[in-house]
This record gives sequence, C-alpha cells and structure tokens, in this order.
Amino acid sequence: MRRIASLTRVAVGVASLALAATACGGTSNDSGSSSDSSKDAKGLAIAYDVGGKGDQSFNDAAFSGLEKAKKEFGYKTADIEPTDGETDADKEQRLSSLAKQGYNPVVGIGFAYGPALEAVAKKYPKTTFGIVDSVVAGKNVASLVFSEQEASYLAGVAAAKATKSNTVGFVGGVDVPLIHKFEAGYTQGVKDTKPSVKVLSQYLTQTAEEGGFSSPDKGKAAAEGQLEKGADVIYAAAGLSGQGVIEAASKAGKYAIGVDSDQYKQGALAKYKDAILTSALKDVGGAVYTLAKSVHDGKPLTGTQTFDLKVNGVGLADSNPKMAEIPGLTDAVAKAKAAIVDGTIKVKTE
Repeated sequence: MRRIASLTRVAVGVASLALAATACGGTSNDSGSSSDSSKDAKGLAIAYDVGGKGDQSFNDAAFSGLEKAKKEFGYKTADIEPTDGETDADKEQRLSSLAKQGYNPVVGIGFAYGPALEAVAKKYPKTTFGIVDSVVAGKNVASLVFSEQEASYLAGVAAAKATKSNTVGFVGGVDVPLIHKFEAGYTQGVKDTKPSVKVLSQYLTQTAEEGGFSSPDKGKAAAEGQLEKGADVIYAAAGLSGQGVIEAASKAGKYAIGVDSDQYKQGALAKYKDAILTSALKDVGGAVYTLAKSVHDGKPLTGTQTFDLKVNGVGLADSNPKMAEIPGLTDAVAKAKAAIVDGTIKVKTE
C-alpha cells in the first residue's frame, strides 16, 4: 500500500507560509531591520517555553527554525532557556534583554509569553516581536498561531484505523484552551472514522507551573493508566511529558502518537521509535524562520499569522513504515486531509 502523500507532511515551505501569513496579517517597515548578513549582525532570538530545548517536540521545532535562519543569513542568534517557577516579570526581563542587545526579531515560544511580550513590544517599537500560540496586539508584533486541531484530526483518523481494542487515549499536558484544540480534533477524527471507538482523555496538570509540559514521569503514569483500561493507541499533546507516554506505550507493545515534531526521527527517542505510529506535526520552525526572513528582507510580518493544512503549517508524519501496513490508514488520512482543505470537514476546536 502506498505511503501517505507528501501533502500530509509538514515541510518548511517558506513561500507558502509567507503567502498565507501575509494574507492573515500585514507587514511593518519601521522595525529598523537591515538586510546586512555580516557575522557581526544580530538576528533571530528565541525564548523557550517550559521544558526548554531538548524536549524533542515544541521547543526543538522552534530551534530548527533558528538554526535555518542562522545558516542562511549568517548572523548571530540567541536562544534562552526558561527558569523554574518564573514570573511574567522574569519573561519580560528576558525579552527586554534580547531586544536591548539588538536581536531582531525576538520570539516568545509559547502562549505563556503573552503578557510579557505585549509589555516589551511597546518599549521597543523598532524591534519586531513574535509569539507562538497566542494573539498579542501590537504594531510590531506577529502572532504565530496554528490549526492544531486539523493535524490532530488526522492523528485521530490514524488512531481509529490502527486500534485493535477499540479504545484509544489522549494525554494533554495542561488543561488550557490551546490543548483542548488538540483533544477536540483528535476525538472528532477518531469518531468520524470509527464511531464505536472509545476515547480516554486525561490532562496532567491544571497549570504549566505544575509540570504538565515538562514531566515525563507524569506522562508515563497517565499512559500506563490508559493502557490498563485497554487503550492501544495514545496521542500525547504534552511537550516533554509526552516522552513518558511514548516510553509507556513502547514497553506495553502499543502505539503512541507524537506531537509538534516528527518524533519517530528524534534521536533521543530512537529506542522507542517502532512504537511511534506517527506524529501530529506543527511547523513551529517554519513559522519562526518565515518571520525571521521577513525581517531580514526588510518587510517584517505583523498581525495574526495562521498556519494550517492548506499551507502545510500542520500535518501528519509518515516516517514510520508501519503506517502503510495498516489496512486503509494511508487512504483514510489522505482523504481526510483533502476534505479539511476543501472545507468539507469542519474541525472542532472544543
């Protein structure tokens, strides 16, 4: 059986991303940016979300965008880790420091940067700021948001086709509206594909400060509980905590579905890769790079930039050859993607 067409995968398709972004927002020419690509120039800086670099997921996806920009534009970059128990004031200080040093753009990776970024952007009007997963008003701010529910729908289709027990699971890192989008799309995809399948759902914490996105042990415990209840495919939208879900599924001989990055390809997860059926992709790296390129070109993007299936801003990985061995899975995912893109399927966010 053929593998999923490349349209179901996320590629950094800069031209498509930039086109969609421009359609959703605007550009700002007063950022003071320069096309100077000398080694002394400073460009993209990112401030990581909880879990930091090495999560094999959300933050690492952002880092890939920084690395691409650094290589292409030849300028200095910066990536800064979060601290445990930090406040909005700590985030504000971090973003201010990066802007003051001359980095442009400065991007907060994660919705938690919202209040801090709104305050800092006003203080540095000639710097372009970006924020992932949140909408922040500001003439020099680009809000990089994704249709996570669409990729999650495809993950649900895959889970429904792969399950043998007719029970699948969802593990969300933190009980917040953003992660509700992942659950809603996933559940809809499962039920539209096979209504008889039961979906078990659990959130690890109520707040990020409690470790919902940064505790593999919590993810592992939640997955073990769902496995005991008969789940044989578990989708984790939990950042670093998702590694625990993947480990538990692997040890039980069941499937996990990764998130944000193609976790089948992550070196740190290599010993579990056979259990990673697929991953719901979110091209954070592509979005971050697109913003950096717009600033480098002197036409920085601003406003709300939405990355969806139409521009391959989200998608479903097909790296694991086991996907092609499951009857009907490949065709079902391709058909679902086409229906979402043409509007036949409307994916829920709640």
